[in-house]
Order: sequence, then structure tokens, then C-alpha cells
Amino acid sequence: MDFIAVDVETANPDLASICQVGLVAFQDGAVGGSWQSLVNPEDFFDGMNVSIHGIDEESVKGAPTFPQVRDLIAGRLTGKIVVSHTSFDRVALARVAEKYSLEQVECIWLDTARVVRRAWPEFSQRGYGLGNLADKLGIEFVHHNAQEDARAAGEILVHAIKMTGSTVQDWLTRVRRPIYLGQSSSVANPEGPLFGEVIVFTGALTIPRGEAAELAAANGCQVTASVSKATTLLIVGDQDIRKLAGHEKSSKHRKVEEMIAAGQHIRILGESDFRRLIDLTV
Repeated sequence: MDFIAVDVETANPDLASICQVGLVAFQDGAVGGSWQSLVNPEDFFDGMNVSIHGIDEESVKGAPTFPQVRDLIAGRLTGKIVVSHTSFDRVALARVAEKYSLEQVECIWLDTARVVRRAWPEFSQRGYGLGNLADKLGIEFVHHNAQEDARAAGEILVHAIKMTGSTVQDWLTRVRRPIYLGQSSSVANPEGPLFGEVIVFTGALTIPRGEAAELAAANGCQVTASVSKATTLLIVGDQDIRKLAGHEKSSKHRKVEEMIAAGQHIRILGESDFRRLIDLTV
């Protein structure tokens, strides 16, 4: 039951703009140590991100840049089983390493959302977000604080291990297998890494919009043309993300921000990060 849980917060929709990192080590099913640091992303802070985690330009004054904490992070993660809830944090660490031309950390990743979807039948299709699961399992934590989110993800895995009797090593194998062992599912591609997401695209993409929609659908997503209460993920063209520093946002982007401010859970993500997510192997 030994592993390390990780979570990051970002300054803007670009996952490489890490502004906080949290690591929590679990030993024999209990927290054995933790570390957290603010990070100067050397990038702009988008108001929507700031409203979610409360970290802004002032917060990171004097904070280290990612290259300055990379060796410490690598020292703790290299060769270990590293847990995150969904693959967004995994992609963020890969993207920030690319940003600074750093070596990727070599570790074994385990997505606790994939664990949950197999451990609890009621969460196989929906409801497997970190906040909802923590509430269902009685895990108290401060959402959108990197160390707290990492701890919650780790505790969710501990619950799954205790409930099923499967070890961490067992789960590394199980998440590679279908959710519905020995039976079929009427849901299209439930194994997709973004299954359950309702996606809307906005801005100029590097590939035709139809091709992007096909990629999303092939990875378990429902693609819609307009933003609605069902929307969970807004994919923004990379060029448009670069414009955000100048506060130029599409009508879809502005509408999503209004919905987030009203309490709806929607993630805003850049096209490159979206492509990395769907290219991941488990």
C-alpha cells in the first residue's frame, strides 16, 4: 500500500503553467509525509484559475520556478508508483518538463479515477470526480489546494484497496482491463481516458474541428457544438490561450467562466494538453 499521490494547480488553461505542486507519501495505507510548494510559472495568471485556487502573481513572488524544484520532485517520484486523480496532473508534469527542456520523471502512474470506476459500480459511468468521491467516502479536504487534493486522491485509493482486497500492484493491472469484465456495455467506448466528459471546442485549432470531434468521441467523450449545463470540458485552441494574457476570450469561453463562477464544474483546457491526454497509455 505504498505510493505517492501528486496534484498540481495551474496559473491558466495551459497545463504547463504549474503554480503549485503537492506530494503526499502513503505508507501501509496511511500518510507518511508530505511536501508542497508554490511555483512561479513564469506565465500569466488567468482570473478564472485564480478564482478557483486563490493563487496569483503576488502569491508566487519569490517562489521557485519549476526547474528549481524539479530535482526534489524527481527524487521523490522516480521509480515509485505515483497516483493522481485523472491524468491531468500527469500531463501537466510532462508538459512543464517539455517547456523547460527537462528530463521526464520516470515513474509508474496510477489514475485513481480509473480505479474508482472499477471498484464501485455506481461510479463506473459518472460521479467519479474528486470532490464527489471524497464526500461519498467521508474524506475531508480543502479542494484546489495541491497537497490536500493529492491526499484526497491517495485516501480514495486506500479506500478502494481496503474495500476490494486488491493491492496497489493489482490495481496497476486491473485499470488496464475493461470496466465490464465478462459483460458488454451499451455505452460507447467506456474505456476512453476522457469518458464521461461533455466537450465543446472553441477558437482556432491546429486540426479541422471535425477531426478533433472524432478524436474526442473515440476517447469516450460526447461532443457538442454549444456550451450547456451538461458541459464538463472546454477545449481552447492554443493560439487563443496565448491571447488570454490580453483578455481576449471567445463567447463560449466567457460563458463557461460565468457557469464556473455560478458553481458548475467545468475544466478549461488547451488543445495541446487535450491531445496529450488522449495520447496517453494507461
